[in-house]
Amino acid sequence: MTQTPTPLARPLAVVILAAGKGTRMKSDLHKVLHPIAGRAMLLHLMASVEELGAERQVVVAGHGREQLEAAVGGKAVIAVQEPQLGTGHAVQQAEAALAGFDGDVLVLYGDVPFVRSATMRAMIERLHADDSPAVVVLGFEPADTLQYGRVIAEDGRIRKMVEHKDANEAERACRLCNSGLMAARAADLFALLARVGNDNAAGEYYLVDVVNVANADGGTCAVVTTDDPDEVAGINSRSELAAAERQWQQFRREEAMADGASLRAPETVFFSYDTVLGRDVTVEPNVIFGPGVTIADGATIRAFSHLEGASVATGCEVGPFARLRPGAVLEEKAKVGNFVEVKKAVLHKGAKANHLSYLGDAEVGAGANIGAGTITCNYDGYFKHKTVIGERAFIGSNSALIAPVKIGADAIVAAGSAVSRDVADGELRLVRAEQLTKPGWADRFHDAMKKKKAEAKKG
Repeated sequence: MTQTPTPLARPLAVVILAAGKGTRMKSDLHKVLHPIAGRAMLLHLMASVEELGAERQVVVAGHGREQLEAAVGGKAVIAVQEPQLGTGHAVQQAEAALAGFDGDVLVLYGDVPFVRSATMRAMIERLHADDSPAVVVLGFEPADTLQYGRVIAEDGRIRKMVEHKDANEAERACRLCNSGLMAARAADLFALLARVGNDNAAGEYYLVDVVNVANADGGTCAVVTTDDPDEVAGINSRSELAAAERQWQQFRREEAMADGASLRAPETVFFSYDTVLGRDVTVEPNVIFGPGVTIADGATIRAFSHLEGASVATGCEVGPFARLRPGAVLEEKAKVGNFVEVKKAVLHKGAKANHLSYLGDAEVGAGANIGAGTITCNYDGYFKHKTVIGERAFIGSNSALIAPVKIGADAIVAAGSAVSRDVADGELRLVRAEQLTKPGWADRFHDAMKKKKAEAKKG
């Protein structure tokens, strides 16, 4: 269980940069809204920010403002950067939204979604260390320094920040790279940004230059280094998005097993950001958990099942090849077998639908047994209707329950029935056409067809 974090000493505002055009994604969807484990990468980042109790959040956009506003749902102010003149210029666009704010500001990137709240906290705490740095930068040491900007530092104090394209050979040999993440007091940050110029190879206003301006004033700037370079990995393409998904899923699988779940083939199980598994849960190969799934202790999810928006209670069994859609609720020891689909339906304690059925907009009483091929006909082309099946009722194979309809407790619906009227408690309902027998008809039919076929060949 997540513990309540210790409050920060000063008010916190967060500025998230999301003004990049994301052209490498080749998508109409804003880059930072592409999902990882069923949640937009921006919302992954904002979830970590929430753990710090930030008073204000500002997302700086360059395009797709409407998409971002819909995604953040009022949790952040959207500031627009137009034109895009660099990261320093982007942060300046948040100044109006933070007018009157007298606290700390954390600058993050919407396409760097896996920054831990503990790392953010470490940056803020370093900002208020005894030497009181004007700016704190998050650094990392990747296996390959690529085109990253460099942090030239001694004993954690920054002497110089330089972009790769502007760095000389000696500076490029430095392995400490700039993640782009930064912390500063609000008053210091915007005062320093006002003095940043664009005399560089790209003609842009670099956020990192606030460090160089502060150093030129004789101030102190500090670097905090993360021990996990993957934490600050940016996502700029579909390939990098897939790599981030793999990274997240691997971490979640390990976490699930450490918490007491058994994954028979972990690499084939896919979780969503909010999947909850209890202890002694068994998950067989090739299972996918969509958003909104809770699995209680001791449940078994068999192979090739897909669950979304579902609640599975203690001792339940799902699958193989089952699909639980939003609103599916399985109470204690209920069972949904192979090729069964459940949508917006409750199976009470011990109820069973073992194979080849569809249960939608339904309530299935405790101990009821749903035969193979049973469907609840819940949609009339305009509205959805509910089917209620009583306790211990038995629904014979290949039955159609035409909603709205109620099947009473201990009732039996005979196989092959199409039930459109309520069935009373303990009643047998049989709805079939009369069976006719015509002796010799099949023999005469076969003889006639064989003769016809033989004549056709002669012709």
